[in-house]
Amino acid sequence: MSVTFHGNAATLKGKEVNVGDSAPKVELVAGDLSAKSVGGASGKYQIINVVPSLDTGVCATQTRKFNQKAASLPNTEVFVISLDLPFAQGRFCSTEGIDKVVALSDFRAKAFGEAYGVVLADSPLAGLLTRAVFVVDPNGKIVHKEVVSEITNEPNYDAALGAVK
Repeated sequence: MSVTFHGNAATLKGKEVNVGDSAPKVELVAGDLSAKSVGGASGKYQIINVVPSLDTGVCATQTRKFNQKAASLPNTEVFVISLDLPFAQGRFCSTEGIDKVVALSDFRAKAFGEAYGVVLADSPLAGLLTRAVFVVDPNGKIVHKEVVSEITNEPNYDAALGAVK
């Protein structure tokens, strides 16, 4: 699969997952450096918000909007995943008042990026995660997927939120 960064093609690597697939369960790093898993059956909806880095305007906006819009959704966990270190994620969330979204880092093994096919293989952002949103139902099935075609654009929030029934 391919996306663009400022209009220039960028290739993704990893195993592509699609709506209807079982969401791979992947271990990430939480703010306290403990392990936290996303994907798989959890008994709740999971909105998995993927960004290249919280230290960019669009990524910050995306995370703030999910924090606001998903706050009232019942039986739903909302995550933001990037390769930022957990310490930087914690500072961002604290400064921005992000309290409904759990920040997780894929910095150790890039296991999430590989399992969901969202690692940028080339472009100036090579090695980072591309912008994407996955919604996983309580039984662990992917019910929504958006890999944003132009990395500098925001995702379709309403489509992601609408997938949580």
